[in-house]
Amino acid sequence: MQKNISLIYPLDKIVDFENNQLKMLNISEETLHSLELNHVFDLTGRKLSVFFSDDKETIEYRQRMFSDLIVNEKLSQLLLELSPVLNDISEIRRLSDENQSVDSYLYSITEIELYITAVELLYNGLKDIKDNLKSEAFKTLTDNIFELVESEYYKDLNKRLKELTSRVREVKSVTIGVNLDSRLLPEKAGVLSVNNERFKSGDLLQKILRLDFKSNEYTCIATLTPFKKGVNDNQQSALNTAMFNALNDVFKGSMKSWKKVVDTYVLENSDFLIKLAPEFEFVVKAVEFVNTIKETGNELTFPVMFKKEEKIFDIKGLYNPVVATKLNEKLVLNDFTFDKNGMFYVLSGPNRGGKSVITCAIGHIFALCQLGLPVPAKEAKISPVDGIFTHFPTDAEDTIDKGRLGEECARLDDIFNFVTEYSLVLLDESLSSTGSYEASYIASEVLSGISMAKCRGVFSTHLHELSSMIDNINDNCIKMGGERIDTLVAGMEEGERSFVISRKKPDGRSYASDIASKYGISLDKIMKKIEKNK
Repeated sequence: MQKNISLIYPLDKIVDFENNQLKMLNISEETLHSLELNHVFDLTGRKLSVFFSDDKETIEYRQRMFSDLIVNEKLSQLLLELSPVLNDISEIRRLSDENQSVDSYLYSITEIELYITAVELLYNGLKDIKDNLKSEAFKTLTDNIFELVESEYYKDLNKRLKELTSRVREVKSVTIGVNLDSRLLPEKAGVLSVNNERFKSGDLLQKILRLDFKSNEYTCIATLTPFKKGVNDNQQSALNTAMFNALNDVFKGSMKSWKKVVDTYVLENSDFLIKLAPEFEFVVKAVEFVNTIKETGNELTFPVMFKKEEKIFDIKGLYNPVVATKLNEKLVLNDFTFDKNGMFYVLSGPNRGGKSVITCAIGHIFALCQLGLPVPAKEAKISPVDGIFTHFPTDAEDTIDKGRLGEECARLDDIFNFVTEYSLVLLDESLSSTGSYEASYIASEVLSGISMAKCRGVFSTHLHELSSMIDNINDNCIKMGGERIDTLVAGMEEGERSFVISRKKPDGRSYASDIASKYGISLDKIMKKIEKNK
């Protein structure tokens, strides 16, 4: 049986989450928070950041895997049912490692029961849909489960488990003999028998009158008292220890031989399922997100992948998936491309005109693509990035020493410590904490650095005058080997925000007058109202 299996990595690229600290994509928790992806996936087993990849073959492997999950609804449901069973196995292992008394032997039995439950769940679930599976990931998993279930080892394991549990699980009570001292206080105690019947409360007088002591050996001569009643913690611990020691003596032979089986062959064969548990959780949450987007009526597509070095990004019908799920409706679609005439854009336009929404959408499409998921678009051609860096408005209070502007500049500067020509940089309303003159100067320096870094990205800004500086930045940087920066405009039509993003130069006017006029904020309209009130 193949031991190395992964739903999200091809066989020759499997990553050991426990022992390999390799970061597959340079993406911080702050960036995931800015894009709201941590909240969307809400994982408990691993951080979302460890699931990203910038490898073309790995992403395509995942696309085929997710295609199986999306097409076969029963497959998603199967993994959803499997996750809590695997979590229980992990918890049982932890408890067993901490406790070497009879508890640990009982934990071993429970672990095997859970292991068999997990295998049977997978076997029965995959049996009905195995002919519909197309991906290497699920075909390999199916082959392994079928090989395991049909093996002599597995059949013998089930047989031995039934034999042992028939002894252990049928224990309902223990008969204890107690020697008393001269003051009638307990002196020594020992187990007389392990029984498959429970004791019942009784009454001494009734027993004497019926004269049926022998025929009612499980009926007490007094009322049964709850074990914990009137017993402090120390006494309870002592009683538990004595009881477990007694049980250990009774079962130690069969239990120890059984645990030896567990510690060798069983753990080795079930380990692949435990290692898959974080992947199961990730893919289930991912498919839930995909289904939520589909319910809004918006389209999703698996992108055609290109090598990282080709820096391809050509999208038809792009939208923001997080906004779509919040509004639960179809959104305005935009086309978007990075090319030799613009690997980075300065996006200007009216407030609340869609600048931040489209900036985040670019981040979403790269992130979802590099998780292996379908992306929010009608058509997509993408080369992966090696990192996603964001500089969004933040609630951070790290401004005592630096001030707000200093904090913004420090965060911008930190990006350049890591960015490469294959990275994505998203800046949203950066440098909003200072006046337009100072902000424009600093922004022009940042854009010059981005041009020289040759990375892709978007700078959505309220600094309309910044667009007029782009030609000068391009003239200076292209001579030194930098990439061209271009401009985008969030549209307005008759004072209404259209949320359509156009690749053109801004016309230089402020959109505030259009919006003000729409809401009646113009001197002419104000004067008419004043005259009306006289």
